[in-house]
Formats: sequence, C-alpha cells, structure tokens
Amino acid sequence: MMDQTPIEELTEQQAGKELAQLAMDIAFHNARYHGEDDPLISDADFDALVRRNTAIEERFPELIRKDSPSRQVGSKASYKFAKVTHSVPMLSLGNAFSDEDVSEFLARIRRFLNVGEDRSLALMAEPKIDGLGISLRYENGTLIQAATRGDGKEGEDVTANILTISEIPRTLKEGAPDVCEIRGEIYMSKADFAALNARQEAEGKPHFANPRNAAAGSLRQLDSSITASRPLRFFAYAWGEMSQLPFEAHSEALEWLASMGFPTNPFSKGGASAEDLLAVYRHIETERSALDYDIDGVVYKVDDLALQERLGFVAKAPRWAIAHKFPAEKAVTVLLDIDIQVGRTGALTPVAKLEPVNVGGVMVSNATLHNEDEIARKDVRIGDHVRLQRAGDVIPQVLEPLLEKRLKDSKPFAYPTHCPVCGSEAVRENEEVVRRCTGGLICDAQVVERLKHFVSRRAFDIEGLGSKHIAAFHSDGMVKSPADIFRLKDLRADLETREGWGAQSIDNLYAAVEERRTIGLDRFLFALGIRHVGEVTARDLAKAFETLDALIEAATSETALETLAEIDGIGGVVAVAERCPQKPDRGANACALR
Repeated sequence: MMDQTPIEELTEQQAGKELAQLAMDIAFHNARYHGEDDPLISDADFDALVRRNTAIEERFPELIRKDSPSRQVGSKASYKFAKVTHSVPMLSLGNAFSDEDVSEFLARIRRFLNVGEDRSLALMAEPKIDGLGISLRYENGTLIQAATRGDGKEGEDVTANILTISEIPRTLKEGAPDVCEIRGEIYMSKADFAALNARQEAEGKPHFANPRNAAAGSLRQLDSSITASRPLRFFAYAWGEMSQLPFEAHSEALEWLASMGFPTNPFSKGGASAEDLLAVYRHIETERSALDYDIDGVVYKVDDLALQERLGFVAKAPRWAIAHKFPAEKAVTVLLDIDIQVGRTGALTPVAKLEPVNVGGVMVSNATLHNEDEIARKDVRIGDHVRLQRAGDVIPQVLEPLLEKRLKDSKPFAYPTHCPVCGSEAVRENEEVVRRCTGGLICDAQVVERLKHFVSRRAFDIEGLGSKHIAAFHSDGMVKSPADIFRLKDLRADLETREGWGAQSIDNLYAAVEERRTIGLDRFLFALGIRHVGEVTARDLAKAFETLDALIEAATSETALETLAEIDGIGGVVAVAERCPQKPDRGANACALR
C-alpha cells in the first residue's frame, strides 16, 4: 500500500495518481474476493482502501474516474458460467463503522424525507451474513433460475448447483406471485466447514481459508455433484423482480418468506431509533462467536417499503439501508518464532508462530507479518507479547508488540539475506517490498510450491493429487518436474508400498492424471506459475494466440516485447516476464514457453 499522505495535504496531482492506484487495487481485491473466492487481505483492510478512495473523491470530485470503485459492485461474472442479467440490479450497501455513523445515517434519512424527530420511523436490524449473494427466480411457483450477484447487473447461472441445496424450495406455496425473485445469502456453517476441511486433508487436498470461501467455491463448481457433496445453506432476506408484492414492509416480507418455506435469520429485529438499532448490534455482537455461521456486521433498513421507494438510491447503494461493520477481533499472545517460508516465485514470507490464543472463537497459532519492512517498522521480535487482529476470517495479522512486556535481552529480528532452504542469495528487485530467493529450480521450496500450483484447482486440477502428496512425492524423488506427474504410471510398485495408497486409490490417481493430458491453453499457461501471469492474463494470452506454438513463436521472436505488450490486458511488465529475462529467480518458469 502506498504512503498515506493526509487527505487535506494532497495536491491534485497526488490525488489523481492515488485514485488510479486505488481503483486498480480495489478492483484486484474485489476480483479475488467475489470472482475467485480467494481474498488476500482482511475485510477491514479492504474497507480502509474504499474509505480512502471515497474521502479523496469527496475532496476532489472532478477527479472521479470512470472505473472508480464507488461506481462498482462485486466483480464481473466468470467466463466459466452462462451469464444472467438481473432484472432488478443486486446492489451493495454503504458502510457504518461507528455509533456516530449510524446516527448520521438516520439523520440523512430524516432530512431527505423532511421529517422531524417527533415522527416515529420504523426500522429493522438483521445480521449481515458472510456468504455469497444469490438471486432465485420462480415463475408460476417453480424455481427456474439461480444467479450469483456478479457485478450487480450481471451474474453467473448456477441453477444446477442451487438445486442441490435442500434448504431452498423447488416450488413455492399457493399464493406466490407469478414472477418471484427471492434473494439471500448462501453460506456454510462453521461445523460443516471444519468437517469439509478434515475431509480435504484426508484426501490430500488443500484447505479452504474460511467458510465464506468454502461456500463460494462449492457453489461455483462446474460439476454440480461436487456442490451436492458439500453442505451449503441459505438465508433469505430480500427480493428482486416481483409481479406483485404480497407485503408492505420489510418485517412483513421476512414473515412471508418464512411462510413460503425459506429460512430467515432469527436475530432480525425491529426498532425506532439509533439507540434501538445499536442495542440489537451489541446483542448480536455478543452472540457472534457462539453462532454456527459467520457474520461481519448488522444491516439496518427502513421498514416501510413506500418510504424505501421515496428514498431511492445514491450511486451503487440504497439510501434506506446501511451495513454496520463489526470491528476486527483482537487478542494478545506470545510470538514464539518467525518462520520464513519460500513461495513458488521465491518470495520469502514471514509467518508468526504464536502461543495458541482464542480470537473471536477461533484458536489462532499462526499470523501474517506481511514482509521484511513491516517487521522492521513495527519492531516485532521473537519473545514479544503481541496484539493480534482477526478480521473477515482472513489469516490473522500481528498489529504491534507490547513494549512494556518486552524481554530485556530481546534483539531485533535479522531478516535473512539468503534463502533458508537452498542458501542462495535473496534479493529485493526494483524497489519491491518482497525479498526473493534467486535459486530458481535449485531451490527445493520453489520447486515444490510450483508443483503444488501446477496441480491446483485453477490449474491442472488433478483430483487426488493434493499438496501433501506432491511434497511427499518430491521428497522421495518421484516427482521433480511437472512432466514426472504424467510418468507416475511407471512407479506403481513404489506407490503400492506407500501408506494410504491401495489399488483403488492408485487407479483413481492414474485416471485423474490421464484426464488432464489435454487441457485448455489458458489453464496450461496459468499452471506454469509465471510471475505476473494470473488467470486473467493467461486467458488474454490464450485468446490472442489460440495455440501454444503461436505463443512460443511470438515470445521468441525479435519483436517479442512489442508483440506481447500490445495485447489488451498484458502490458510491459507481463511481456518481460513472458519473454524470459535471464534472471535465475524467474527464468525457469518463463522458459517453459520456449
């Protein structure tokens, strides 16, 4: 994240530059969260980026960009699914982070409606479920289509997968409108999430980061039998297109939804003032850790639908509703060690090893320290008592050391300048915050992580060949490169002697490998693990060149940089990575194209 100059001190040029960076950063993190179900930062950090963007736009309204995050909702629908245009947009909500924000929200409503404090205002408060938004379309009482939120205007058709969820009615009871769109949240309970991760571990597959990711990933499967095998649930709380409305208030709508057979949240409650809403917020906050599903705040709404109609919308959010976010959950524990992990691109990432502590109902023993500069800036040391923060169920982060409890013989952490695995020099290039091992394919850590990436769900997706199996096969010399995966048939005798590998599991593995001998060019390019080449870039390259031979020819020509850089979505940085500069930390990946 760039240096945060106080907004009141920003020049117009600085503001324009930062808004461009924020638009790019927020779009990236939105895509990771909504489109890929794989967030890299916490909800709190994401909200901070959005608030910063909003504040700069308020000071410099003439600099608001066409791609401003304030004009966007969610992320574009995935190319993997048929697209569905929402007849009524699925918009997002504005956020409140303090009691004062809630009071101001109600004051804005009263000012807009021109009503004083003497007039009662019926309000509703309900938990904000941390799941995946969905719209269910019923015609003549029958469920005919289900679509994700997508970018609010266009979502993904996941009808076949929704039909596997028992809590969602296939037909509505008598009296339902001819056209009836029910909206709500798909989620996974904490108990079901724990059981799913235990099953993933037993099958040698990667864990899901949190229940929200597990629910989203399960719903967005091309094979509906996979969705059916995972226990997804549903809460209804809203509606889209309706040929007629059988209710006049949100509270009545919740009762009607329940009468139609939809699960609704039992913590939804009415009120008439900011004090009433905040009392519900405090109560739900105290119950949060005991709930068997994740929530990240409380949503407040004007109850009367006629008033909602009058209030309307501003930008991408309704005036009549707001989400009051919970603060990040914090705890104090001891930093036992700092483990330097080496990733597939050679990045040295520090992970805090902690004395286990309960943070918001979850036992935490690891936390992120981000990078070398963050350790130095916070002066975090082994043996320190540290304050942790867990927000949005992303991996917890170390906020600060408690200096009053620091040991007298404490010493600053010396960040390694050589790879802890292979001993190669670790360098920082081009002012990057990341220090990288220059060992390339002589570094076992990079090799193993690249192999794990190669077989991962969004790459070759080889069923039954998970991270633990890859690590074990590499350690025993069975798989040293991706090509070795396709020669495992020659090692049946070795596999049969390994614990947990019976005849059936071996046959299943061989069948899964054979099934992936032919794969789409975009998935193949992504599987190579070239720096700067993610799923979107791989898709752009595949679309531009269509065949691997055409791409290799372009990447090895005299005008390779110019050719690649001209492709929409590629640019110079990626072109250099594709062209395979002779640097040991990335040459082996990029040279796969030659």
